[in-house]
Parts: sequence; C-alpha cells; structure tokens
Amino acid sequence: MAQPPPDPHFVLRGTGAAVHALHFSCGGGEPDIPVLFSGSENGFIHVWNLKTHRVDAALDGHGRKSVCGLKTMDGKERLLSQGRDQRICLWDLAEGRTSVTDSVFTENVGFCRCSLLKVAEGRWLMATAAKALEEVQVLELPSKTSVCTLKPEVGAKLGMPMCLKLWQGSCGSQPSLLAGYEDGSVLLWNLSTGKVLSQLICHQEPVMSLDFDSEKAKGISGSSEKVLSIWSLNEQQNLQVQKTHRLVNAGISDITIRPDKKILATAGWDHRIRIFGWKKLKPLAVLDYHTATVHSVSFSDHKSPSDRLLAAGAKDHRISIWLIYTQT
Repeated sequence: MAQPPPDPHFVLRGTGAAVHALHFSCGGGEPDIPVLFSGSENGFIHVWNLKTHRVDAALDGHGRKSVCGLKTMDGKERLLSQGRDQRICLWDLAEGRTSVTDSVFTENVGFCRCSLLKVAEGRWLMATAAKALEEVQVLELPSKTSVCTLKPEVGAKLGMPMCLKLWQGSCGSQPSLLAGYEDGSVLLWNLSTGKVLSQLICHQEPVMSLDFDSEKAKGISGSSEKVLSIWSLNEQQNLQVQKTHRLVNAGISDITIRPDKKILATAGWDHRIRIFGWKKLKPLAVLDYHTATVHSVSFSDHKSPSDRLLAAGAKDHRISIWLIYTQT
C-alpha cells in the first residue's frame, strides 16, 4: 500500500495577502537553516526565519504592487525582486540593511517572471519580457548593459512571453534562453545571434511555467490546460516532445525541478501540489493543504538530504513547508 501523503512540516502565516513568489537561499548564515523569501500581492517581500517560523524583515520596494519574482545573487544578502510596478529591484540585505541599491524599469505589464543566470564571478545575465509585447530583453548585471533583444519573426504570432529560463550547458559554453509563449510554443533562442534555434508547440493554451534540466537536456512545461509536456533538446539543438502527462484538473502556475534532479513539484490551480519523479514523470504524491490556487513552489538547494525543504505559496495567504522524499 502506498503511504498517505504527509501533512506540512509547518505553515507560515502573516503575509497579509496572496503569496506569488518564493525563493530559498542557503548561502551564508547558519549552515543548517536556509532563509526563505516570499513575495506577496500587497507588494511586500518577507524574509522568513525557518528556525522561529517568523518574519525577520519585511521589504517594501514595489509601491504596494504584487511581487511576482524573487532570486538571490551569491548568498542571501543580495536579492533581486520583480513586481507588477514594472520594476526589478536589487536589494542590499547585508548587516540588517533593507535598501534598494539599483532597479531596472521593464515597462512590461505581463506576469512573466524574469530569469537570472550567473555567467562569471560578479556577472549575471537577466532575461525579462520587454516593453514591446512579444519581445524579450537580455541585460547583463550589475552593469545593466543590453546583451540582445529577442524579437520573433514577422508574422510569427507567438503572443506574449509567459515564462523564461536562461541556462548554460557546460561552463564556458554559450548561454541560451528557453521561452514559453501565449500561443503554447516553447522557443530556444541563441543569445549571441538573437535568432530562434528551435520552436516546439507543446500546449494548446499559454505556457504558464517551465523548467529545464541542462544536464539531461530535458525540460517540462505546464499551461492552463490539463497537460504537462516533457520535451528534450537533441544535439542539433532541436526541441522535441518526449511525452505528455494528463492531469486530473486544469491549470499549472509553477513548476520546479529539485536541484538534485530527482523529483519535481507543480503548483496547481486546483489548490494542490503534485510531486513527480523526474526520470519517468512517475506521480509520487499529491499534497493537499491549501484552500486556494497555489502560485509558487520552491525547493531549498540545501546539500543535506534531511534538510531538503519544499515551500508552496498560495492565494490563501499561507506558505506550507514540506519535508518530502528527503532520501530519494
């Protein structure tokens, strides 16, 4: 008999609004306890202490507009946040500071989260949906210099970019971008030429989220329909569908593959978190705690198997923390 799914390890309350973004940071501080950042619809970013289950700091930099994306850069002291105020903010959180040190005005009105990739010590690439509805802008940080603007060919009718993933095959190889669009396509972009290497129609509806495993050259995407699509990238840089998995209920807000590449989690419009084995997309568990749409899922990148946490943030103002498949 399969074991029943667990209850949350614990639940964080006090965001005061729907939770749209989550990000763990395990760099610096106490080695055993990661820090969790959450971004809410009311514009606040909360820095959670997972030992006390309380908020250590509340950051307010997006004019009370929803925070839709969070990432850290080299440890938990440099945070990047993205809001519906069309701004991406860089924060200095060292020594108790809570100041925005720089920001990028994207002029984009969509929901597309930016993607961040470290390319060298102190150098990052950031991809973000641009002012022109179908375009993606790639900048270098911290200089904010433009690397390229990715424009679909005339008449392509992809619609808006909905989700982005910058990645690099091996160290020193050219970074690439995977982008999911409103028409259900996933495109692979070459950043040095600004051209599309491959296009794959994965879904009938807009691609809401995707993640990519560069070691296996395999990715997964979800949409507003009842299908997860698993696709791969061959040596000729062509995307091809490997398999599809039918879901019970429609709507996937977020997908994330755990850093050890063993399992993945999806955030569902049906209030549930689903866990799959990444190798064969075997369904492993359905975590049923939230009472509204789950918007975001995030795994801690902690190296100790017993401390592998999964966080899920939902429209019900709560963040559930789970200890699951710690030994897989």
